[in-house]
Amino acid sequence: MNDSFKLGRDFAMLMDREDELAGYRERFYIPGNDIYMDGNSLGLASRDAEKSLLRVLEEWKTLGIKGWLDAENPWFFIPEDLGAKMAALVGAKSEEVIMTGSTTSNLHSLVSTFYKPWEGRTRIIADELNFPSDIYAIKSQIMNHNLDPEDNLILVKSRDGKYIYEEDIMAAMDESVSIALLPGVLYRSGQLLDMKRLTEYAHSKGIIIGFDCAHSAGSVPHKLHDCDVDFAFWCSYKHLNGGPGSPAFLYLNEKHFDREPGLAGWFGYIKNRQFDLALDFQHSRTAGGWQMGTPCIFSTAALEGALKIFREVGIEAVRKKSLKLTSYVIFLVDNLLSEKPYNYSIGTPREEERRGGHVAVEHKEEAWRICCALKARGIIPDFRPDSVIRIAPVALYNTFTEVWDVIQALKEIIDNREFEAFSKTRDAVS
Repeated sequence: MNDSFKLGRDFAMLMDREDELAGYRERFYIPGNDIYMDGNSLGLASRDAEKSLLRVLEEWKTLGIKGWLDAENPWFFIPEDLGAKMAALVGAKSEEVIMTGSTTSNLHSLVSTFYKPWEGRTRIIADELNFPSDIYAIKSQIMNHNLDPEDNLILVKSRDGKYIYEEDIMAAMDESVSIALLPGVLYRSGQLLDMKRLTEYAHSKGIIIGFDCAHSAGSVPHKLHDCDVDFAFWCSYKHLNGGPGSPAFLYLNEKHFDREPGLAGWFGYIKNRQFDLALDFQHSRTAGGWQMGTPCIFSTAALEGALKIFREVGIEAVRKKSLKLTSYVIFLVDNLLSEKPYNYSIGTPREEERRGGHVAVEHKEEAWRICCALKARGIIPDFRPDSVIRIAPVALYNTFTEVWDVIQALKEIIDNREFEAFSKTRDAVS
C-alpha cells in the first residue's frame, strides 16, 4: 500500500477525489473548522443519528407509554433489533448479539457466566496492555470467589511495551486457566490480535475465550461466529458513532445459549412472557437473555441512526478506506517526520492484517505538549501515556487531505517549538 503513495498535498486531494466514501462526510457534523482525529474515543454525530433521536423524542411526546409497542421502531424490541443490525458488522448471527448495558457491565455479566473456579480451573488470562477497566473488573470477579488476583490473574507481558504476541498468550494457556479475555485491538498501539488463531488454541486447551472489541467494532470486520469465539463485548460511542455514553453490545456464541446468565435481570426474561412478572427467572435462549435492566431509549435512538450508515456502506468498504488512511499516516511520518529534529516514530503494526483503525504516533519527549499544540491549531487527536499521540482517521468522515494537514502540523509544531507554550501537566481528560 505505501508504495502507491506520493508526497504533496495535491496527491492527498487526488485521493479524496477518487474516494468512493467521500459523500458520507456530509452526513456528519464536523465541529467548527476542526480536523477531528479522535473518532476512536468519541465518534462524531451524524445527521442520521440526530434524525432518529428527534423521532423518538417526538414519539415520547405523542405516544407516552404506548411507544413501547406503537413507536415506529417499538422501544420494547430495540435491543434485539439493533443487535441484529450490529451482528453483520462483527460476523455473528442476529440472535447472538444484543444491545445492552455498558462495556464493563457486559464484561462482568459474561465473566460471571463462565468463571467457575470450583471446577478446578481458577485462573483468568488477560494482558498487561489491556484497557485498565477490564483488569479492574476481572480482579473483582476473582475476589468475588474469595480468591487472590495475585495468584489467579495471569497478565501476559509485552516484550516491547507496545504489542502482545500471540505466542506469549498461548504459552500461558494451561490446565489451570478457565477464561482468556483479550482485546480485539490494543487501545494504545492499535495492534489487531489474531482472533481465529487464539480461539482455536484456547479451545484445544479447554479454555473459554472472549474479546473486548471496543477499539475494533466499526473499523474492523470481525468473524466472531466463524472463529467460534465464546463471547465478546464492545461500546458503540467510538468507531460506531453512537454518541457519548451510548449503549454497548454483547455477543454470545449460540452454543452457550442454554447456560444461566451470571447476572440476571428482568429484560433478559423470555420476551413474550416478560410481563408475566414471575419470580422464577427464565431467560431468553439468545444473547438477549443476558440483558439486565431497561434500556435507555434516547441513547439507543441515536445509535439506530448511526448504524443505518454502516448498513449502507458495509464494514468491508469501511475497512478498505480505513487501512488506506492509516497506511498514509505511516507513509508520511516515515518520510517527513522520522529524522531529527522531529523524532516521531510509528508504534502501530505496519502489516495491515495486524492493524486496527488508528495509528500510534510516538514522540518520546513531548507527546503530551504536542497534543496540546495540535488542539490549539484546531486538530483533535488524543494522548495516551507516556508517549503516544493517537491519530484516528475515520473512513466515514475524514479525508486524505486532512491527514496531510495533520502531518504538516506535527512538523511545524517542532519547527516553531509551539509545544513549549504548554504545561507538562496533563489534563484530567486526555
